[in-house]
Amino acid sequence: MSAPAVHSLWTTAADPISKIDAPKIEYGQLSPTLIVLGAAVIGVLIEAVVPRKSRYYTQVFVSAVALAAAFAAVVALAAGGYGTTKAGIVAMGAIAVDGPALFLQGTILLAGLVGLFTFAERRLDPLVHGNRVDSFAAQAASVPGSDSEKAAVKAGFTTTEVFPLLLFAVAGMLIFPAANDLLTLFIALEVLSLPLYLMCALARRKRLMSQEAAVKYFLLGAFASAFTLFGIALLYGYSGSVSYATIAQVVDGSAPDVNPALADTMGNDALLLVGAAMIVMGLLFKVGAVPFHMWTPDVYQGAPTPVTGFMAAATKVAAFGALLRILYVVLPGLRWDWRPVMWGVAIVTMLGGAIVAITQTDIKRLLAYSSIAHAGFILAGVIATTPDGISSVLFYLAAYSFVTIGAFAVVTLVRDAGGEATHLSKWAGLGRRSPLVAAVFAVFLLAFAGIPLTSGFAGKFAVFKAAAEGGAAPLVVVGVISSAIAAFFYIRVIVLMFFSEPRPEGPTVAVPSPLTTTAIGVGVAVTLVLGVAPQYFLDLANQAGVFVR
Repeated sequence: MSAPAVHSLWTTAADPISKIDAPKIEYGQLSPTLIVLGAAVIGVLIEAVVPRKSRYYTQVFVSAVALAAAFAAVVALAAGGYGTTKAGIVAMGAIAVDGPALFLQGTILLAGLVGLFTFAERRLDPLVHGNRVDSFAAQAASVPGSDSEKAAVKAGFTTTEVFPLLLFAVAGMLIFPAANDLLTLFIALEVLSLPLYLMCALARRKRLMSQEAAVKYFLLGAFASAFTLFGIALLYGYSGSVSYATIAQVVDGSAPDVNPALADTMGNDALLLVGAAMIVMGLLFKVGAVPFHMWTPDVYQGAPTPVTGFMAAATKVAAFGALLRILYVVLPGLRWDWRPVMWGVAIVTMLGGAIVAITQTDIKRLLAYSSIAHAGFILAGVIATTPDGISSVLFYLAAYSFVTIGAFAVVTLVRDAGGEATHLSKWAGLGRRSPLVAAVFAVFLLAFAGIPLTSGFAGKFAVFKAAAEGGAAPLVVVGVISSAIAAFFYIRVIVLMFFSEPRPEGPTVAVPSPLTTTAIGVGVAVTLVLGVAPQYFLDLANQAGVFVR
């Protein structure tokens, strides 16, 4: 064999290999997520490099700048038309950049920024050994009540790791509603869940309760993630792909090229139905819909209150975004199969959340059941399966998240000797002792109840209108009934605050730093603006309400 012959053999063998394309990553369109992830990594380095005294300030600065910059990037993308005309699939089919994704990412980033302010609050507790303390344990690794914990408190340690954890959670939440294949969806789910499990365990007061909440959340969350992953495996087995578009084509029967092996599984609807049910179940767990809601009250009560507020707002936004994309993009061909099931889930969720909330005696548990009821109201919009359904859900999520963070921020202010006074009996007469705080909390409660001139009314109206037009009128009737039930316990809290005698040994209201004041102020402002003049934001949600296929 001569040398040229060897050479030609060599080139023909190597030819297919040279055709592997380098991955195409659209960094500009992924910039919001990349900024947050980059800052989270920098936050981990800050923990390693910066001296303990200045870590807190450095972390808060880096986190705030990152979230603000990422929000600016989202706004720039939206202004550049990436939500409407230039919407498309980026990162080699892994992420969708479209209206719903950008709208929800903007909402999550703002909620994260407001949540960051409540995380950074350090004036509510009295000084301990001359050091300011926040809501988080001095040293998470030390056993509650042990000598090492006392030493850590005396030395003035603080768990500044919560800031990079917050950023990692936000990064996962940004990818979650934008994921365009099932593996990206699952990785985003883990990236947003794991930091939350950790942050739930870090409360400074009532540490055992906080750790118990984190363990419950972790175990149930791990179950839910496992179900999701199993569902992904079944859908992959059914359609031979994890990409949303391909699965949708296989479900519709419009897949272009079908190989014989796939033709066998495609006829097997059991794989499709069970797989879809498992994935949706994992998302409903994250949302806190009724059969999968058991973790919500315990975790909301045990977790540090700033974490609860952030988690209640941002996780719901991300999970509903992902749920919408799966139901509207991947499974529109299964609409007749999933709508009846979602009807049942929505009805049980609305009624269950509202009825059980009446019996609650702890303000955080009350807000947890209220958030379950709200998940039911949002599901009514999801069931509409119309463009109005998408935009009404987007609007409701934006309105709801700020009310939630604001409400939990108010809860951090009401304190007695043991930390936060969350038992409802202690809130009696709060309106006479500190009228401003009680009035602000009343505004949030009225927004939760959906009273006109608050964002809650505009959101509920949009969602119920979409559901009625989408042929789900009975659902609207149930929704209105459960809204009335829910209004009872919200207004009962208002009556308790303003019309009952304050107790002499009742709690005091701590004077917060500008950080928490800003968080609460933003909450009130958004509540009133979206309630009085919602039209601009409804139009914004309408423009953003089209998924890229």
